[in-house]
Amino acid sequence: MKSTARVYSPARAGLFALTLVIALVLDAARAQNEPILVPEAVDYQKLLPILPEPPSGWNADKPEGSTEDVGGFKITNVHRDYRKGEGEKAPSAAISVLDSVANPDYVSATTEAWKSNSDSSEGYAKSVSVDGNPGFETFEKDTKHAALWVMVADRYFVQVELQNQEPNELQDWIKRIDLKKLAGIK
Repeated sequence: MKSTARVYSPARAGLFALTLVIALVLDAARAQNEPILVPEAVDYQKLLPILPEPPSGWNADKPEGSTEDVGGFKITNVHRDYRKGEGEKAPSAAISVLDSVANPDYVSATTEAWKSNSDSSEGYAKSVSVDGNPGFETFEKDTKHAALWVMVADRYFVQVELQNQEPNELQDWIKRIDLKKLAGIK
């Protein structure tokens, strides 16, 4: 059952922050009168089919997406929430895809930052590779919050976020997404 109230979602907040950073960088370049050649972001309708159906025993919200004009360039993202059972401790997942074609500098800076690793009693953060695509995985032990980011075709950020699941489940979730098909969407 879907609630009509919007609940804070780190995935949605992360997409908003990324969109804001891209807008600020492009606005700064425009303020300096530098020419900007921005490739066109894909329409969100092309990305919605990438969001998988829920696995057996799970429910999913309807996939959401948007392509927005932000100061003369377009940003596209799609998102879907998944839940198994009811209650605060029920396992949940969220999958988001952001077309970052508007800012290749952000793509390279982010994937470079993913090369750092850490491990502690609270959790870990590590660089990973998924089907040859660079990625980054984190896990917070006390909250059982796991996240995986994967860069596909130097333009699509795929984020899988899990709550109340073990981090090895990230690999099962990312396998539900056809990354090769995503790489071919233009």
